[in-house]
Amino acid sequence: MIFDTALPFSATIEPEEYFMPADPHSHGYHLPVLLSEVVEHIAPAPGKIVADCTLGGGGHSEALLQAGARVIGIDQDPEALLHASQRLACYGDLFTPVQASYHEIESVLQTLGIAHVDAILADLGVSSHQLDTPERGFSFQRDGALDMRMSPLNPVTAADLVNTASEEQLSIIFRDLGDEPAARRVAARIVRERANTPFTHTLQLAEFISTVIPKRSRIHPATRVFQALRIAVNRELEVLEAGLDAFTRAVAPGGRIALITFHSGEDRRVKHFFKDRAVEFIDRPEWPSQRKNPLYQFRLITNRAVVAGELEQRTNPRSRSAKLRVAERLTHN
Repeated sequence: MIFDTALPFSATIEPEEYFMPADPHSHGYHLPVLLSEVVEHIAPAPGKIVADCTLGGGGHSEALLQAGARVIGIDQDPEALLHASQRLACYGDLFTPVQASYHEIESVLQTLGIAHVDAILADLGVSSHQLDTPERGFSFQRDGALDMRMSPLNPVTAADLVNTASEEQLSIIFRDLGDEPAARRVAARIVRERANTPFTHTLQLAEFISTVIPKRSRIHPATRVFQALRIAVNRELEVLEAGLDAFTRAVAPGGRIALITFHSGEDRRVKHFFKDRAVEFIDRPEWPSQRKNPLYQFRLITNRAVVAGELEQRTNPRSRSAKLRVAERLTHN
């Protein structure tokens, strides 16, 4: 079995994520969303160390560096790392790029000789550069190999999944990771079709899905399936779960964790992770009295998700689905 399909997850699709072209003024990558809000909550300053765990085009990191903070820029995509390293080279030793997945932050810091960081930022979306590069296979706007890997070190591509996973596995992935109502029907048709012609390219798969699901809205019929495949290929939910625990251990007491999500499944996980650890006492009907919460580690900085204002949504449509949540590590835990 290539993938563990036992994933308790449902995602609301955000079509902007799949159809927003890269902004011509963003150095080939998407504009950093909620930038002023991130800077406000992280409060970068000289002497502070911030881990930007999804470096991308380097937009967030540049703002943090401009405020005088030292930034550890982590990204598993070597293309993003190269681009951001060139863009931020002028900051010298204040900027340290590292190729890794964000859930590996502890080993990254250990290698650098850093015990804890003062703040952690992770923007969990897909960059416009990745979507706009056909050979990466994230989008069906233009034809490309059915890849979808964020890191070339990942041994499994979307084509591998589509052509080898069982009908049941594909059905669960499309339903749970893409919220696709026709998941079972699409999976069955894919399995029948691939027996004669394997799926190798994005347009080939997107056009085939269009024959299975009629178009009833502005969302392309293949959008939910493509989201599901991307999440499955990159094991995004498993990485997020591991990353949340790693962030908690890596941030210093009094330090802050700021996370930006783009679909409901991720946001729900982040929300519950913070809230479950921001309650000092818990109670149950069978208990005679409240008990200390063993998970108590955070103070919520944002009680509700921070969303982009009207102006940002107009100038950067990708920000429409962005949600920022921030929590502060308690100093006594």
